[in-house]
Amino acid sequence: MAGAARTARSARPTLAVVGATGAVGTVMLQILSQHADIWGEIRLIASPRSAGRKLAVRGEEVEVMALTEDAFAGVDVAMFDVPDEVSARWAPVAAARGVVVVDNSGAFRMDPDVPLVVPEVNPHAARIRPRGIIANPHCTTLSMIVALGALHAEFGLRELVVSSYQAVSEAGRDGVRTLRRQLSLVAGTELGTCPGDLRRAVGDDTGPFPEPVVLNVVPWAGSPCEDGWSSEEMQLRAESRKILGLAALPVAVTCVRVPVVTTHSLTVHARFEGEVTVNRAREILATAPGVVLFDDPAAGEFPTPADAVGTDPTWVGRLRRALDDPTALELFVCGDNLRKGAALNTAQIAELVAAELS
Repeated sequence: MAGAARTARSARPTLAVVGATGAVGTVMLQILSQHADIWGEIRLIASPRSAGRKLAVRGEEVEVMALTEDAFAGVDVAMFDVPDEVSARWAPVAAARGVVVVDNSGAFRMDPDVPLVVPEVNPHAARIRPRGIIANPHCTTLSMIVALGALHAEFGLRELVVSSYQAVSEAGRDGVRTLRRQLSLVAGTELGTCPGDLRRAVGDDTGPFPEPVVLNVVPWAGSPCEDGWSSEEMQLRAESRKILGLAALPVAVTCVRVPVVTTHSLTVHARFEGEVTVNRAREILATAPGVVLFDDPAAGEFPTPADAVGTDPTWVGRLRRALDDPTALELFVCGDNLRKGAALNTAQIAELVAAELS
C-alpha cells in the first residue's frame, strides 16, 4: 500500500513530482516551497537522462530519481507534469500501486472515470476517482474558469463565446526559445511595409508555431479537428462543460497565439439565465477566491500579462454588460499559464487529496 514506508517527519503523506526538471516542474517546486509544509518526503522523478541531478525544494537539495515503477514505492500522491504519452503510460502504473495521481497532461481530461478539478470551482469532484487519477485542466481553461465559475454559481451560465491570446511558454521551453530567436532576427530591421517582410526576416525558424509569432498574432493553437476547429478550441469547450457540469453548454472559441512569454489572456462573452448587473458581478468577483478584480479603465487599470505574470490569481477587468443583451457580461481575464494554469492548480488538487489522507 502507498504510504506504508512513511518516515517520522512523515506521518504526513509522501509526494512525488514527476517531470520535476521541466518548465512547469520548476514552478511546482517553487510553489511547494511557498505553500504550507503539509508533505513528508518529497520525491523528485524525471527521465533517466535527468536522474542524479539535484534540485532545491523546501530549502533542501533533493536528488532526482529516474522514472521507474519502483520510484513510486511508498508514495501517496504523485503530481505528473510530463507529455501526454508519458502520462498515459505511467499514471496507471502509479495508480495501480495505490498512488493518487494528479495529472497535468491531456491524457485523461475527458475520461469519464477521471475527474477534472479546479479547487475553487468543483473541489468535491476530486473525491470520486475510480481510476485513482485526477486531471488538471488545460492552462487556457484555467486562465478563465475560476472567475467564470464564480459568476456561474450566482447567475447560471447559458452560453460562452471566448477568444484566447496565448503565451508562447505554453509550448514549453522551445516556444520561449523560438520567440527569443525571432526577436533577435527582426531587431533593427524595417518591417511592416511589404507583404512577406516578417517571413523573410525570420525564414523557416517558426519553431513549434505555424507562423512567425514575433510582431505577429497567429490564430491557431493545437492540431486540426473537423470543420476547421483546432484541438485547443475543442478542448476549452469540452473542459468548461465538464468542470461546470453543463454538458450541453454552447461554447464558441477562437485560440490565438501572441508574442508574450508567459500569461494567457482571454476575452469572454458570457450569457446567463436571467438579467445581470455589473455591480453584482463586481461584488462576486471582488470576493471570489483566486480572483483579482482590476477594473478602472478611466484610470488605465485593466489586466495585462505584465500584471498577472508570476502571480497566482486570475485577473479580471473590462467588466461590462453586453450592449444588446441584459443577460450577458463581457470581461477580459489574464492568468499565468505556468502557475494557476499548470503548477498551482495541480498542487492545490494534491493538497485536497492530502487533507483526505491526514
